[in-house]
Order: sequence, then structure tokens, then C-alpha cells
Amino acid sequence: MRIANQSMAPLFYRFILCLLCWVHTLPRSAADDALATGQVLAADEKLVSSNGKFALGFFQPDHSPHGGRWYLGIWFNKIPVFTTVWVANRDRPITLPELNQTRLEISADGNLVLAIKNHAAAAAGSVIWSTDITGAINGTSALLSNTGNLLLLVVQGPSSGAPPPPPPLWQSFDHPADVVIPGAKFGWNKLTGLNRQVISKKSLVDPGLGSYSVELNGTRGVILMRRDPPKVYWSGLTSPTLIPELRSLLDMDPRTRGLIIPAYVDNPEEEYYIYNSSDESASSFLSLDMSGQIKLNVWSQDKQSWQLIYAQPADPCNPFATCGPFTICNGSSNPICDCMESFSQKSPLDWELGDRSGGCTRNTPLDCVLGSSNSSNSSISSTASSTDLFHPIAHVTIPYNPKTIEDANDRSRCEQACASVCSCTAYSYQNGICSVWHGDLFSVNLNDGIENHSEDVLYIRLAAKELQDLRKNHHRKAAVVTVTVTVVATVSITGFLLLLVIWRNRSRWCGGGTDGSSGGIVAFRYTDLAHATKNFSEKLGSGGFGSVFKGVLNESHHVAVKRLDGARQGEKQFRAEVSSVGIIQHINLVKLIGFCSEGDKRLLVYEHMLNGSLDAHLFQTNAAGAGGGGAVLNWRDRYQIVLGVARGLSYLHESCHECIIHCDIKPENILLDGSFAPKIADFGMAVFVGRDFSRVLTTFRGTAGYLAPEWISGVAVTPKVDVYSFGMVLLEIMSGRRNYSPEERGGEKNDDHVAYFPVRAISGLREGDLTSLVDPRLRGDFELGEAERICKVACWCIQENELDRPAMGVVVRVLEGLHELDLPPMPRLLAAITKCSDVASTQ
Repeated sequence: MRIANQSMAPLFYRFILCLLCWVHTLPRSAADDALATGQVLAADEKLVSSNGKFALGFFQPDHSPHGGRWYLGIWFNKIPVFTTVWVANRDRPITLPELNQTRLEISADGNLVLAIKNHAAAAAGSVIWSTDITGAINGTSALLSNTGNLLLLVVQGPSSGAPPPPPPLWQSFDHPADVVIPGAKFGWNKLTGLNRQVISKKSLVDPGLGSYSVELNGTRGVILMRRDPPKVYWSGLTSPTLIPELRSLLDMDPRTRGLIIPAYVDNPEEEYYIYNSSDESASSFLSLDMSGQIKLNVWSQDKQSWQLIYAQPADPCNPFATCGPFTICNGSSNPICDCMESFSQKSPLDWELGDRSGGCTRNTPLDCVLGSSNSSNSSISSTASSTDLFHPIAHVTIPYNPKTIEDANDRSRCEQACASVCSCTAYSYQNGICSVWHGDLFSVNLNDGIENHSEDVLYIRLAAKELQDLRKNHHRKAAVVTVTVTVVATVSITGFLLLLVIWRNRSRWCGGGTDGSSGGIVAFRYTDLAHATKNFSEKLGSGGFGSVFKGVLNESHHVAVKRLDGARQGEKQFRAEVSSVGIIQHINLVKLIGFCSEGDKRLLVYEHMLNGSLDAHLFQTNAAGAGGGGAVLNWRDRYQIVLGVARGLSYLHESCHECIIHCDIKPENILLDGSFAPKIADFGMAVFVGRDFSRVLTTFRGTAGYLAPEWISGVAVTPKVDVYSFGMVLLEIMSGRRNYSPEERGGEKNDDHVAYFPVRAISGLREGDLTSLVDPRLRGDFELGEAERICKVACWCIQENELDRPAMGVVVRVLEGLHELDLPPMPRLLAAITKCSDVASTQ
């Protein structure tokens, strides 16, 4: 019987848990908003504000691995995505066995108390949380206001002409968790010293006190701080001028225009920021995320989800130690955090739940025993296989809290200084300064092109056996570089080939034994490429600079070989493509596998794209395969193509060491792989813009129909010429027709005039008629919201004034649904075309 009871106990608790969860989700038919003396709030009950917007009760975080943890908190009552705005017992969760005995009530001294009551009715149990007001107070009650503020009030008796009620004895707005909602003050009281500090939560399922805090601190202004170790990583000076700037920012977004109203107050008693909502039915919250960013979210009724409006700092890697120790943060990747080489996540479950404070740990312990005081034992031997080595990590910010070694005046001595101490985990030698670190490494952030442009190199200490493969690759790389110099001398290629030191492997086509797919650029022989393409017999396409042929390497690796024509233009395009696409890698940029340069022969070898170029799928007039056309693209594929091309251009413009302007974005230069993922190709016209410059003066280039107006005027161009071309391509992807081709109606061309589709697009967008703009071959099977988004982006991209066009980074955010755009104005050029067309049609 005893064994049976023990085995039944877990089942019993699970039953109770499921029952409580079920009861918790049921809306109460007649919920009160107040708790008076003598009343209690139990686990299966809740208070609801009189407007129904907020609820106070017991909750359990969704999908929590700690199945028995419960909390008392306030949440949005009408929103299907459970979102808390305040938690009472953040660091003292209620266990499941305690839950059925836990009550919220007014205590004898007038405080609001959350406590566990034992079976003796008169006895007091342990206090979990309390408002903790000193001094006994007679007659108090708790009220959940319509703003989501929990108030402890003095009960007022009925009397005529009575003075206004006194201020609350206590309110949850003065003790925020990780969220600030409309009507709540964020700041401090100069008389009482009350500081409304906001502290992030630990993870998605743990509302406990997390790693970051934000507060308003007098002359220091708003400060964002890592709590352990303490480190201020962002601050903004308090100033009344900040409010107009915030209002301007919020007014730019239609989701917050006129909805979010910020204000700043500074008087002898208080200094604080506050924001209100002009629409009581709208929902929003400002939170300190567990990653260390301040984020403003607004609820979208149409999308039934929270929409991120604003984040500060803008670079998600800026918060100190946001990825934990021994990690690398890359703000342009998703997820942003990754372990350093030879390290693994300390707790994969915590990472999945958003808590990365534990960071990463070594896969193999260091050979040097930590804490050794014997310098001879802790020094490194160059011959022992068990000694530690240092591995470089390039283009990163150096970690927090370095120690400077004064007498190490070169990198070798700097490394020796670190190697001689077992606790030294990394060193860096930059600008004649030797810096070393002991223990954990924090805030090693990769140059992501957002706010981080560091070119520093960090040398991290690793166990020797972890670096055996790396050492072999290093020797192979050195040999490849030697052969590369020989190739350069032989074929007389100028200095741009020095960029090819990024080679890591070679295939058998130039003396190696691989198929060229290992990631390095390969130098091919002309005879090998002629053999691979069956003497250039299977043409895939042709362009202004040459033709492209299908080829096969090692009987399995399919490639596309571009043979450039014309000595002068061919050489120019050859250099442009190798010096651009040859040194960058992105999932939405075509991969350059190798090249051939023998005599006057110039060939480029690319990965083969199974579904060819985008134009073959957009501009056919019959079903798939008819007339040589490709398959009709469904809406999902089209939207993914749009998003992929935008991400590729954003990478070229904003994330490379130098900004790369493609200069010839069009459907013919967008290739599709087997799953219709897009890759931007043909960098023969590309130009580079240094990060210290915003424009570049170059020769006229591009394709009619996709040229930005500034090309015609001959001024120096910016990346906005690619933005213009991208806008034109967007319209073609949406409509399935050329922007400048004669309009077709009923299968016959309308010969009255040539219809310029961008005119129709912007007019249809402003009139709310999108259905007529979408490719009719889709037969109405498309997402109206996405079509509107594409059309808005396209019409902003083709604005005549380049300053009105969005940057590609903004375009990506809009297409991802993270940013909204207003209706674009009609460009003057399009308006002129419309006027001319109207005049022509009336004659």
C-alpha cells in the first residue's frame, strides 16, 4: 500500500496541475477588480480590471521545464498570446504542493500579502511576498486599475463633500518587473529616493531577476547596465529635446503614429519618463529584454501577434556579455550567438529558452593546469603534444577588462607572456599594445557592419589536440599560397589576384584532389574546363560579355562556366567578378568556385543553378515548359525570392568590408537553385565604395528598364541605384510581366500606347486595387498583405529622389514584417508619364 501511494503521488500532482491549468484558462463570468479586507484570492481565481483589459492571478510560464513553479502576476487579459506586465514573486516561485494553500489577502496590518496558509486556520504560514508597508493601517483594499496598475488604497467612508482620496499606499507601477506599460512612470523620486529600476527576466519561462537593468539616474540619464559583472553599456542623457526626437521616430511608423505619446517630467519632486496611448483599446509595452535590449512592442489585431517597433541599442550585440562567456556575437546572423571554436553550449536548454548567461565551455580542458604557480610547469613546450596553442579570431572586438603587459613589445613576447600563466585564456597585440585576459572572455563581437567595424584579432588559448586539424589546414594553406604566387607570375594577372589568398583548398584541376566544392577559389586549366563542358557545347545562356555553359567536374559536381568574350571588356569583367564575388560569401549570392586565365582566355566557374534565371519563370506566356519558359512560380516562392534578393543586397551594401554596388540588378541576374532560393549573379559591373565615402563616380552602366535617374544625369552614384533596380524587379515579380512591355488584354496586345506598369502599380496601391496588379497566372492564390507590402516597398524604391528610397537593411525589415511603410507619393517622372498617357488616350 505504501508503494502504491508513492507511485500514485506523481500522477496525482500531474492531475492537479492539469486541472489548475484548465481552470486558469477559463474566463470568469463575473470577475471583480478589487480585494477587500477579509477576502482572499486563491489559485483558481483572478481579479479583472473593470475595462477587462488586465487580469491579476496565479500563472505558470508556458512550456516551463520546472513544472511546479507558479507566480502571482498581472497580464493582458484579452490578448491570446499570454504576456505578463508585472510579477510579484519573481525570485520566490510557488511550488505545486504549496499552490492549493497559497492565498493573496489583506493582512491585519493593512499590507497586501501572498502567503502559504497551513491547515490550522488561525495560524499564519510563510510569507512569499508582501507590499511591506511599515506601520499598521486600518481599512485597506487592493484594486486592479484599468491601466494595469495594482493599487493598495485606504478605504474611504461615504460622505458628502469629502476631500479627494489620498494617494495609494503602494502601487505596482512603482515596483516594475521587466515591463513598463502606458501610464507608468520610469524614473525616480528626488524626495523619497524611490528608483523605479527595471530588471530583465532570466528566460522565456523564468521571470526571475535576470542579467540586465535600466534606470534613470540623475545627471547620468538613462543607463543600461549588466548586473553581474556590473558594467554600463549604454547611456542616454536626459533632455527635453529627447521627447521631440522620440515623437518624430514614432510618427514615422504608421503603427505608432498618434498612438504612443511620450513625455518627460523634471520638477523638484520627481524626474521621470512616461508614455500614454491615445487609444484605450490598444495594447503596448516597453520591456528590457533578457538579451539586454530595450524593446517597444505593439499588439497587431490583424496579425494576432506582438510587433517590434523599436529596439535600443540598435545592434543586438552591444549589450555587455549578451551571449555569455566564450561566445562570439554576430548582430547580422540569426541566432546572433555562437560558441567559439572548440567550445560548446554550457546548457543547450537554457539557450533555447533565451538564457545565454552560462555561455559556452571548452570541449577539451587546457593542458596547462589552472592555478599552477610553477612557471616552468606552466610554460609551453614547442615539442610536447599536450601543450596549449593559440588560435586567432579575426575581425572582432577585444573582450572586456583586459590587462596590459608593458614589456611585451611584439606579438611573440605578448603570446609568451600569456602562455606563461595558466589562468591566461587569450591575448591580443594591437598598435604596439599587449593585452591579456584571465578567466572567462565576455563581449567578443564579430564585425557585423551594424555598429561594429572592428578589425582586431584575438588569440584564444586552446588545447593542442583541438588544433591538430587546424594545424594541418594551416600548412596546406601555406602551400596553396606559394603555388598561387607561381600562378600569378605565370599568367601575368595583376595585383587584384592577391585577394585570392583566401584559398584554402584546390581541386585536381590545379594539382589537388578534391572537386572544388570545399569552399576555396580554384585555379582551373583551360583544357580541364573544355573537357568539363564537352568543348563548350551545352549553352545555358549568353550576355553582353560572353556565354555561359553547363559543365561537370569529377562526373558529379555540376557547374556553370562563363566564357568571357572580347579582350578588353572580358578582362575588365573578369577582374570585377573575382575581386567582388570572389571574396564574399552569402547564401543569396552566387558562389564563385574558380577561374581560368591562360593567354587571352578568361573563364569563371560558378555553382550551377538548377532552375536557371528568374526571368525564365516570370515572363513566359504559357504553362510551365511551353515556349522554353520555366515553371510558373507560386506566391510563396515569389515572396521568398523577394526576401532573399533583399538580404543579398543588404549584405553587399551594409555588411562587407567595403560597400559593393552591383549596378545591374535585373531578373536575368537572379538565379534560382533547386528549391527556388535566389542568388544574385553577374558582378561584372560591380563597383566598390569605401566606408569613408558615400558616393563613387563611375562610368555609365546597367540595363534599360532598371536604371535609376541619377545614371542619366552622370552624377556620382550610391547604393541607392541598386535599390531603384530592386524596386523595378519587385514589380515584375509581383505582376509576372515586364515593366515596360506592351500591355496585354484578353490575349491581344493593346496598341494604343505602351503601358508603363509602375504607373499602374502605384495608382493601384493608392486606390486599394492590388488584385489587378498580381500575376493572373496565380488565379488569385496570393497573400494580400504580402502583396501590399511588396508593392509599397517597390514604389518607395523607385522614387525619383534617391534620398526618398529606403536602404536595403530597412527593406529587409519591412519584408520581414518588422517595420511598416506609409503609402509612397507618385514620383514626378511617373506622374508625367501618367499625364502623357492620359492625353494620348483622349486624342
